[in-house]
Amino acid sequence: MGALQFPCTIFTTRKVMDDDNADDMRYGDLTEAELKSRYRLDYISDRVDPWNLTLRSSLDRPQSLYCCNLRGQGRTISRQQCAEMLFDEFRSLSRMFSLSGPYRHLIEKMIAHMQNNSGKPFRAMALDKALENHIVSDKSENSTRLLLKKHFIKGIDWQNKKYSLIREDLRKSIIRGRLPKFDRFQDNYNGMGIAVHDISAAHIILKSLHIENDHYRAILHYKVQDHFGLDSADILKKTFSQFQFFRIWFVLQRSNQFGFKPFMTNMETTIEIIGNRNEK
Repeated sequence: MGALQFPCTIFTTRKVMDDDNADDMRYGDLTEAELKSRYRLDYISDRVDPWNLTLRSSLDRPQSLYCCNLRGQGRTISRQQCAEMLFDEFRSLSRMFSLSGPYRHLIEKMIAHMQNNSGKPFRAMALDKALENHIVSDKSENSTRLLLKKHFIKGIDWQNKKYSLIREDLRKSIIRGRLPKFDRFQDNYNGMGIAVHDISAAHIILKSLHIENDHYRAILHYKVQDHFGLDSADILKKTFSQFQFFRIWFVLQRSNQFGFKPFMTNMETTIEIIGNRNEK
């Protein structure tokens, strides 16, 4: 194998970028009957009944999300009005997952992006910053940054000032680690857990590797993508179905009466790794 050519993609996930065929990217594909029978989504909102297009009163609320002992119907509304009220409740409920921190505003922006219904990818500087902070602050043994740092020291031919191994060796070192996911304790309340949480696909690109004397400097670019959408497996889990936040989300996305489009959430950051041959 020849020398690395820069920029060099050293890692890609099995899941591809921009996968519009993923289950969580479906929208408007389920009927009312399916949503009620398979997913037990009879009661969705404390404000409106999306199945009858009526407003709710406090007397309408069932004792359990899994029963529907409603006491009459309120004023009839249009489907557009119903969707607007569901999105308002969706936004309001999101605040329990984004209590404090610099990323708490992201989820409401992403909900607004879904309501605009363009289906276009979502980008935000705060997302890129969150990704950078996660990578740089991760001091665990599974950190991809630290694993690469160790690997560069081992793989550099210090006498000839060049990288002596091949791209596959870099890929293997990353596989042993853990990609940056927003499932840490702090992500439960800082907004990132609800805005992103897991990731669908990732690319790691080595943009350059400079070796001088006993030191090296590597520039790495992380490109990460998530899907702002729910699949069937999500809503069938009690972790999700117990919260009206996710019940509203699933109905707005998957009901053939609404069908608001999910979208890709894109994050990118470039980081620097500096080290020397004497590090352990």
